[in-house]
Amino acid sequence: MRVRIAAPLLSACALAFSGVNCPPVHAAEFSARDVTARLFQMEAGTVADFHQRDLRELDLSGIDFKRANLAGTKLFGTDLTRTNLAHTDLRGANLDRAVIIGANLNGADLSGISMLRPTTSPNLDEVTLEPPSFKGANMSGSKIFGRFRNVDFSGADLTKSSFAPTSTTGFIENLWRADLMSANLSATILENADLTYVMLRFADLRGANLRGALLKRADLAHADLTGADLTGADVSNADLDGATLTGAKGLSTVKGLATAHNVPAAFGLVR
Repeated sequence: MRVRIAAPLLSACALAFSGVNCPPVHAAEFSARDVTARLFQMEAGTVADFHQRDLRELDLSGIDFKRANLAGTKLFGTDLTRTNLAHTDLRGANLDRAVIIGANLNGADLSGISMLRPTTSPNLDEVTLEPPSFKGANMSGSKIFGRFRNVDFSGADLTKSSFAPTSTTGFIENLWRADLMSANLSATILENADLTYVMLRFADLRGANLRGALLKRADLAHADLTGADLTGADVSNADLDGATLTGAKGLSTVKGLATAHNVPAAFGLVR
């Protein structure tokens, strides 16, 4: 039986046998050098435009993007280690599998992004080394899933964002739920956010806005919710062991307390 090879595939294979490297199936539109050169050549007061470009799997570590336009940009698997993306426009960008160790995303516009299973630390130990920072970022309406231990989300807007596992994230790679253990979520806006199953043990949620948030089966053990607004939040089957609720608001409106575990006396629930 004769097998016919498609012409495009044959030409690519021919290149390989001729000593020329075959281009990847999903080649980025720019090389890392191209990106660096474009940023370097920008005149003062202007920003580089990479919006909706394909920068997948490039090594862009250590680069200062100088508030470039990266809205809708494909950054799947891109190495952004220690990259300066502060105040950068990343609306709707795809950061799935991106390496963001030590990346500065403070004040960035990350609304509507997808950031599934990024690499946030060079190891898998209890302590996350060189965590990225999202302080004051706009992350509203985003889909986020991964390991974010000790990451700074303070003052960020995570309205209607989702950290919950889905068929896209999957219960794989020894990570079956988003891990925000010891993360800084102080003064963060998490109104109507989906935090189902999320690990929030020892997280700093002081002054956080959790109005209408879904905290079903979340681990809030020893989380600091001092001054947080929990109006209408759902804690069904959540673990609240040792959670601090001093000055927390809306406790009488919290849903799911009947099935929650280790409910603090602050809720006034008598069993």
